[in-house]
Amino acid sequence: MSEQNSVIMEIRAGAGGEEAALFAADLFKMYSKYAASQEWKQKTLDSHQTELGGIKQITFEIKGENTFSKMKYEAGVHRVQRIPETEKSGRVHTSTATVAVLPKPKATESNIRADQLKIDYYRASGPGGQYVNTRDTAVRITHIPTGLVVTSQTERSQLQNKENALSILAARLLEKKQREELTKMGGERKAQIHAAKRAEKIRTYNFPQDRITDHRIKKKWHNLEDIMNGKLDKMIKTLQKNL
Repeated sequence: MSEQNSVIMEIRAGAGGEEAALFAADLFKMYSKYAASQEWKQKTLDSHQTELGGIKQITFEIKGENTFSKMKYEAGVHRVQRIPETEKSGRVHTSTATVAVLPKPKATESNIRADQLKIDYYRASGPGGQYVNTRDTAVRITHIPTGLVVTSQTERSQLQNKENALSILAARLLEKKQREELTKMGGERKAQIHAAKRAEKIRTYNFPQDRITDHRIKKKWHNLEDIMNGKLDKMIKTLQKNL
């Protein structure tokens, strides 16, 4: 397979309530700043935020040179240990967010048939569930053969949201196909594909100790603030060498 220069990433808040959503927002900012430092282009395809500025779920596309080879190691469960802004007694909480990294299929790889899609339009909603549009611009697409459901509501145009949702669907269908092929292969090859293990806890961000630990290669880094500001180069290069 040729080098993928476009990826679709999904970040979802996991265990930890509002603090997990705030951590998901921090991860999104971290990847956005890293993408900017690499001169990659970024576009948000779908987003669901909380009233306190956290993110329940966000799906975005990154385009640029070698995006997949650099970002694929981010897939998995990210754990944070810190005192939340919402915590008055000063206790350290542990929360999680999950990251998925999907190579975006080229047009020739995507063979989604219109007659296999159920498309619904509805009003986009903001934090707290209030409607932010007076027209039905948000899009929900159900892929009937697999039951996969994707949404997009970030654009004001119904057509643009539909295109975004189809991009997400194409990436998820490609990932599903690759996962099924790996399962058939089994054995050693399957064990090497870390990106397929979404449930694997890959990293802990410990704010009180200013330390980030990658559990897959048992390596620690300090200067957590720099890393959260998008300075991921050192960490990504180490992962590329060791995974």
